Amino acid sequence: MEQNDQLFMQLLYMFHSSAMQGLGKIADSTGQVNRNLEYVSQTIDLMTMLKEKTKGNLSEEMEKMLEGMLSELRLNYVDEKSKTSEKVEEKKEANPKKDKEEKPKAKKKKPKKKKK
Repeated sequence: MEQNDQLFMQLLYMFHSSAMQGLGKIADSTGQVNRNLEYVSQTIDLMTMLKEKTKGNLSEEMEKMLEGMLSELRLNYVDEKSKTSEKVEEKKEANPKKDKEEKPKAKKKKPKKKKK
């Protein structure tokens, strides 16, 4: 494998690893697990762009590797996105809004006493 091929694969693995961290599937360098689905979406877009721009210039093995990584990230992204939607629905069910929101009652002003 040429040096540029190795570097390209390294770049793909970097994108893939950081996206998996953003999905909360693996811990980051500090050992914490965080989710950032917006970042993951951007990473998927970047990898898709690389796939388009390198079309016809990659070996079959590298194309399969890139497509496999993209498929894995897309499936996990959709899964995590649906979990977020489910949590929002659960919160709505736990705290249903009343049909009519209660308006704060206005305080009645006491009439001023007239001075004699």
